[in-house]
Amino acid sequence: MPELPDLQVFSRNLTKSLQGKKLQKITIGQSRNVKSSEKELAEALVGHELSKVIRSGKELHFEFGGGHVLGLHLMLHGQLILAGDDREQKSLIIALTFDDGHALSLTDFQKAATATLDPKPNATPDALEVDAAHLEKVFAKTRTPVKTVLMDQKVLRGIGNAYADEILWDARISPFSPANKIPKANVADLAKSLKKVLHHAETEILKNKPDIISGEYRDFMEVHNSRKTKTSTGAAIKQGVISSRKTYYTDEQQLFE
Repeated sequence: MPELPDLQVFSRNLTKSLQGKKLQKITIGQSRNVKSSEKELAEALVGHELSKVIRSGKELHFEFGGGHVLGLHLMLHGQLILAGDDREQKSLIIALTFDDGHALSLTDFQKAATATLDPKPNATPDALEVDAAHLEKVFAKTRTPVKTVLMDQKVLRGIGNAYADEILWDARISPFSPANKIPKANVADLAKSLKKVLHHAETEILKNKPDIISGEYRDFMEVHNSRKTKTSTGAAIKQGVISSRKTYYTDEQQLFE
């Protein structure tokens, strides 16, 4: 599933490709995944220029003139395809055709990706906005493994399985540690690692896949990388399961109990 750094890059590239183009047509494929009718979407969006695309948590928000927003959630296997025409795409969720003939399609063979007109504001802070004080407050309330807490979109938005592993490795905290057992100083380290890892990932993705608008580029990852047996520090990478998610970690990470 694309996570915060992936979506940051997608939003940048989609804005670069589509900004200022006027929406000419909307086509809905899997209607149960689209929260509004084709007529409602057309009335709100068709005829308006795309102002920009931004990331909001794990969603992409397409902001159009007229004050309306189309939110796309790619879920686990959603793919964005930017084509030079509006030919029908397999497993289509929704397609946006612009006045120059280019069409952006969201497809998903699992039929789980969604599109929402004017998504409601979300009060949960974005992962790039949280600080140590916020994490301390949240962690103090639960014995849930810290990795699970970091992935909880009701705690902070944007982090999934892969980047939770990377952040915890960088902070040298075991993903199995109960959140409320992590000392204050280590929570502060975690808050720093969170921003460090996410910003570094965005830089690496832009450097190696500058035009990417779909999929994942993870070759640079230190610990959440099935092709590696050791990190750059020489530690053996181990695997476990937390909340049904494959988890990568090393013995460098301290378990707080």
